[in-house]
Amino acid sequence: MSNFLHFIVTLVVILSCSLLNPTLTAQATSSSTTVYEQHIIHNPDGIGKYYMGREIAKVMGYTGAGWLERSSREGEEQPSKIVNTLNLKPNDVVADIGAGTGYLSFRIAPLLTASKVLAVDVQPEMLEIIELFKKEKNITNVEPVLATLTDPNLPPESVDLALMVDAYHELEYPQEVMQGIVKALKRGGRVVLVEYRGENPFIMIKGLHKMTQKQVRKEMQAVGLVWRETKNLLPQQHLMVFEKPDSSDLLTR
Repeated sequence: MSNFLHFIVTLVVILSCSLLNPTLTAQATSSSTTVYEQHIIHNPDGIGKYYMGREIAKVMGYTGAGWLERSSREGEEQPSKIVNTLNLKPNDVVADIGAGTGYLSFRIAPLLTASKVLAVDVQPEMLEIIELFKKEKNITNVEPVLATLTDPNLPPESVDLALMVDAYHELEYPQEVMQGIVKALKRGGRVVLVEYRGENPFIMIKGLHKMTQKQVRKEMQAVGLVWRETKNLLPQQHLMVFEKPDSSDLLTR
């Protein structure tokens, strides 16, 4: 009986420690050779997978397409300011990563009179919506691109600007996707990330769907991108600009 009681006490202590420190529950698959950790106990809004100390948020599926196209979005997020601040040239190739319904893609496309927007998403249903909008809006220079969880499926050195609006925090494999984006960028190409400000607890968005500037900069630096500026011109979001170093910058790294 004493051995049984000892087993019960030990089990209770182990479970208590796990509850107090979820990092102890990282599964054996998360070895020192990987950049990710999988936690058994985690935020219900996340997938239990951690990258550089951040839990990755659950993806908003295609059933949330109506929310992306809501009439109040301009007043709440002012996406027109995002488009205006990108300083696009007519021949720029823009990749809208996590394009969803193409809300931003179709606002950028008219500015690219000699080029196109690559509307990248992992959900075929979202790309079908984009195709419908292409016909409805009679806009031909938006090209849907089906990505995978680990690959944006973009040609090497083909993109001038990669834009991600409220999408990066949901990437299941952020390092692999960003490495693919960096390869797809031309030398001096830019990445613009728009994320709800994680520093502000009064922004009424679920915690895992916000990011601090410090965290974003750390994750972008890990794939070789250089931070250029952060613009806080939006009501609730950071707009962070990063750049792929040109050849001379790479020689000094």
